[in-house]
Amino acid sequence: MDGSSQWYMAIGGHQVGPVAQSEIISNLQNGSIDAETLVFSAGMTSWQRVKDVAAFAAHVNHPGAASAGQAAFVPPPAPGRRAHDIDFEVHGNEMQFVEVALDPGEGAVAEAGAMMFMTSGIQMETIFGDGSQKQSKGVMDALLGAGKRILTGESLFMTVFTNQGQGKHKVAFGAPYPGKIIPMDLRALGGHLVCQKDSFLCAARGVSVGIAFQKKLGVGLFGGEGFIMQKLEGDGLCFVHAGGTIHHFELAAGETMRVDTGCLVALQPSVNYDIQFVGGIKTALFGGEGIFFATLKGPGRVWLQSLPLSRMADRIYAAAPQSKGWRKEEGSILDRVGGLGDLIDGR
Repeated sequence: MDGSSQWYMAIGGHQVGPVAQSEIISNLQNGSIDAETLVFSAGMTSWQRVKDVAAFAAHVNHPGAASAGQAAFVPPPAPGRRAHDIDFEVHGNEMQFVEVALDPGEGAVAEAGAMMFMTSGIQMETIFGDGSQKQSKGVMDALLGAGKRILTGESLFMTVFTNQGQGKHKVAFGAPYPGKIIPMDLRALGGHLVCQKDSFLCAARGVSVGIAFQKKLGVGLFGGEGFIMQKLEGDGLCFVHAGGTIHHFELAAGETMRVDTGCLVALQPSVNYDIQFVGGIKTALFGGEGIFFATLKGPGRVWLQSLPLSRMADRIYAAAPQSKGWRKEEGSILDRVGGLGDLIDGR
C-alpha cells in the first residue's frame, strides 16, 4: 500500500480516520499510539496491530524505544471508564486543531479561549474549577478547583461544551501556536499524567486538571516550570499541545536522560524528575544551553518538544522592529534611505 492510502486507527476504543500513512508514522514517533494500536485500510481483511503491518514495522522500534532486553514500563489500565466517551479527529500539520464529536449528553472541557467552532447543538458554559465535577457538588469544590488553576498560572475559569441537541454535534479547539496536538488516553497511561503548565488544550468531561508540586527545591527554583506543574487525572481522553515536533521516549527502570528544561512536555508520575548543573563555569556561561538541565530517570514514558514557546518568543523578540533588525536582515532598500523608511513605517 502506498503513502496515499486511507487508514483508520482504534484509539481509546474509537475508530479514528481516515488518516494518511504518514500521520500514523508521526503518531508512533510522538507516542500517541504504540506497537499494539490496531489499524485498518482497504485491502485488509481485519484490523491488525501496527507492529504487524509491513508499512509501519520499521517505525515501531524507533530510537526513543527502550533498549533490547529492557521492558518498557506500561501501567495497568484503570477499570471502568468514568469520563465521557468522546470521538475526535486532529486536523492540520503545523497549526493543528482537534475536532471533538459528542453524543447527546456528552461534554468536553477546555481552557477559556481555546474554542474554534461548534455546531448548533453544543451549549457552552463557563465554570469555576477544573471542569471534572458538576457545580451541584458545592461551592467549596468549585473554589478548590479554581484555586488549583490559579497556582498553575491558568485562568480561574474553564469552559464546558455539552451536546444538548439531537444526534452527534461537534466542537473544535485550536492550537495556540505552531506545534502538534497529541491525544492522551489516561486510562491506558494509568490514570495520571504530569505536564507543563500551558500544554493542556482540552479533554473529555470527567478528566481533572489539577496541580503537581515539585517536591525538590532545586527543581522548583531552576527546573524551568517552577514548583508547580499540571496534573491530569482520570480515565478519559485529553489533548496536549506543544511546540515544534513532539517525540516520546520509553525509559526502562534506572535508565536516565538529560534534556533542556524547556523541552519537557509531559511525563508519567513513575519518572523521577530532577535538575542538574551543566558542569564547568565556561560551559554554563558561554554554552548557550542555560545553567541547568533536567534529569529524567525511568521507568516510564516522557514526551519532549523540539520548539518550546519560550525559545520561539526569544527569536521573535530578537527580530522585533524596535531594533530595526527586520529591515536590515532582509536587505530592504528602506534601510538604505534611512529616515524615509521610518516615515513610511509611521515612526
